[in-house]
Amino acid sequence: MHSRTHVFLTAGTALLAAAVVPATVLPALAVPTGPLPAPPPTAEPATAAPRSATAPSTTAPFAATPAAAEPSAARAPVRRGAAGPPAAEGTASAAALLARAGECDPISSGLYRTRDDTPPTVAVCDTKGAVFWKADMDIDCDGQLTARCNHEADPYFQEQTAFTQSDGRHLNAEKLPYIVVPMTSSIWDHSASGIHGGSVAAVIHADKVQYAVVGDIGPPGIIGEASHAAARGLGILTDPAGGGVPSGVTYIVFKHSQVSPLEDHDAAVRLGNELANKFLREN
Repeated sequence: MHSRTHVFLTAGTALLAAAVVPATVLPALAVPTGPLPAPPPTAEPATAAPRSATAPSTTAPFAATPAAAEPSAARAPVRRGAAGPPAAEGTASAAALLARAGECDPISSGLYRTRDDTPPTVAVCDTKGAVFWKADMDIDCDGQLTARCNHEADPYFQEQTAFTQSDGRHLNAEKLPYIVVPMTSSIWDHSASGIHGGSVAAVIHADKVQYAVVGDIGPPGIIGEASHAAARGLGILTDPAGGGVPSGVTYIVFKHSQVSPLEDHDAAVRLGNELANKFLREN
């Protein structure tokens, strides 16, 4: 994961315990074993600066939930992320979605930082059927050990994600596009906005749209992070230690949406495309 301090809450945390719902056991998706294709020789995207030099704490994560559960930061030589030209997902264009996610009606009571060492500048905005924010993208590589998400690639790697697959395993950041939302704080309570583990998001960068699920929880004052797979789908450098982009990413998260099982990306694309088009019609 890209230089940020993730916070996991214990199962006894009173603030979030009521949100946990027992998981439905369904077959997990297979974890890819072969290497991903190398990127084409195109111009490198800008890399994001590190969020924090503080090592993350690691405590017991929450179990899988179709409805809600709670919680989810390094500097090393930049390695090239494996990103080929991503295929388009859905029918809602990036330009149309960005046009609707324009003027901000803040739902957060304050602003978020994109890193520990930057001023707070990012508001969470409310709109019909969704919330959105415009920030950077840092790379979350936590969860299952894979060829590109591991302790060697990411010195701050953790083998847990706040939400889990239907079989109880932690998420596969190299395979599953997911985003990270900030832990509930006085700035914003995402669950009060109908945002939970498995909620669907449309993540937009340049002219690309990547559908993803809410899959991890980050620090309470920092925003702007997504999985290795989400970055790859947007053509963003995927290296957890030196990848990402410093700005220009819009996250639209659809209220009261739910993908089950959480690891079913095809289902996330279908539901995300449906909700994105509804978002365009109603805003």
